[in-house]
Amino acid sequence: MKRRDFLIGAGAAGTAALLGGCTREQIEGKKDFNINRQRKVKLKIATSWPAHFPIMGTGVERFAEMVNGMSGGSLEIKIYPKNILVPALAVFDATSSGQIDGFHSGPYYWKGKNPAFALFSGAPLRMTANELSCWMNYGDGYELWRELYAKYNLYPFIGGNTGVQMGGWFRKPIESLEDLKGLKMRIPGLGGEVFAKLGVNPILLPAGEIYTALERGTIDATEWVGPALDIKMGFYKVAKYYYTGWHEPGSILELTFNKARFDRLSDEHKEIIRYASEAMTSQMYHEFMDKNAKALKELKSMDIEIRDFPPQIIEAAKKALLEVANEQSKKSEDFKRVFDSMESYYSLIRPWSDISETKFCSIR
Repeated sequence: MKRRDFLIGAGAAGTAALLGGCTREQIEGKKDFNINRQRKVKLKIATSWPAHFPIMGTGVERFAEMVNGMSGGSLEIKIYPKNILVPALAVFDATSSGQIDGFHSGPYYWKGKNPAFALFSGAPLRMTANELSCWMNYGDGYELWRELYAKYNLYPFIGGNTGVQMGGWFRKPIESLEDLKGLKMRIPGLGGEVFAKLGVNPILLPAGEIYTALERGTIDATEWVGPALDIKMGFYKVAKYYYTGWHEPGSILELTFNKARFDRLSDEHKEIIRYASEAMTSQMYHEFMDKNAKALKELKSMDIEIRDFPPQIIEAAKKALLEVANEQSKKSEDFKRVFDSMESYYSLIRPWSDISETKFCSIR
């Protein structure tokens, strides 16, 4: 009974923050439970992060501890950092095939399998973390995501959100579109495709190579996440200009399971995972906010300049986003369905965001 009370309380706390995986039936309280505590269940989850990686890695480690506590030890999740069971970017295939039970990573890494997958991380110049969670839970987000992932025998949950990411570190100031022409920049995903339309040469590099490439001039700029993680990478030592962001306004991370394995779990264990993923998402988002604020204060004491991209570049980026979306939609019906759903929900929720949070932030 204590464990059941804990489960209900944790669920209420998670729902009050950033939601992570409710079906309409579950939200309305119509789901019956199948409880099975006769045997202990163990799941192996691999991540795309190093061991104890700040916020993202430690967040999923807390998730595993939470699941163990909420289940009274009947569901044990073991977290494996990158390259222990499988390489960092092999977790999708390993989970799909059943080699491991699940993974923690980012949907944009799998756009080579289906370009629509990148959209489940978010889109440049579009919805924030809170807005994306609303689309996922009350729009078509989760239905589309799970439909497309089911083709790979996968079942995803939101597994965190970085919030607004910074626009990147540049060795030279960016004052016009001309300054972007031919610029070599480490930037992945849809943001990279939009930057490419502006004349940038997007380059993909693993985390361990970015600083050296920037220091040696192999690349001219890089984006990473935000002050909390960027300061640990040391980019401020070799790039003076730090730009505010628009390419990743609320990047979703994922906690994804092998669907066949997840379907075999008892209803109680499924609900524990769902509630724990909600709590992890909320905690991770708020931890990013807290640590970014503290790191920003530290960065401001250093010899760097925090700048906004010129309005000319922002307007060009808005047009470039629609060009990229149009091109991808012609190539992929899945991309078109997901992007159209996002745009429809964006047009619904933006007016409220603009007269509530955006207006408040502009006057406070």
